[in-house]
Amino acid sequence: MTYSGFEEVMESMGNPAELVCDFVNTYDVESGADTLTSPATLAAWLGRHDLIGPEDTAGNDHLALAVDLREALRVALRHNHDHEPGPPHPFAGLSLRVILTADGPALEPVAAGVTGGLARIAAAVMGAQADGMWPRLKVCTESTCQWAFVDSSKNRSRSWCSMRVCGNRTKTRAYRARRQTETGSRHL
Repeated sequence: MTYSGFEEVMESMGNPAELVCDFVNTYDVESGADTLTSPATLAAWLGRHDLIGPEDTAGNDHLALAVDLREALRVALRHNHDHEPGPPHPFAGLSLRVILTADGPALEPVAAGVTGGLARIAAAVMGAQADGMWPRLKVCTESTCQWAFVDSSKNRSRSWCSMRVCGNRTKTRAYRARRQTETGSRHL
C-alpha cells in the first residue's frame, strides 16, 4: 500500500466519522486510560488504522501533536450538541493540500510518516464534513464519560454514548436531586 495517495488512504479508513471517533476515544475520560502513552503506542495505533507504513516511527513531538489534535477534536465534538462553533484551533504541523480526484476535490497530507498519518485524521474530519456526518459526531454529555460517538438518532438529539449507562446515571442523579429538594421543602 502506498501511504501518499489520498484515494488509498480514504479507502483504507472506511468511514471518516468512525476514524475520528476512534481517535478521540484513545483517551477514556472515565477510567483515565490513555492508549497513546508513548511514541511507540501512537505509531502502533496509526499503523493498525493503516494511516502509516510499518517502517514509520513516532517521536515525542508527534505524540504531543496527536494529543493536542485529539483533545481539540473532543472540544469540537462537544460543540456539536448545541450546534455552536467552537473556537478555532489551527494545526500548523498538519499540512494538507487540495487535490482533484474523479470523485471531486479532497484533502491530502503533504508530509509522509507519522505527521502524514495525523494529517489523514484531519482530512477525515473534512471527509466527515463532506459526507454530512460532522454534525452527528459528538461526545457524551456525561462529564465523567465524554466518549465520542456518531449520533444516529433521526433528529440528531442524542446526548449520551449509551442510554443504559450514561443516560441512566444522569437521569438517576436528576431524580435524586428532585426528591431531595421535595423532601427538604416538606420539612420546612
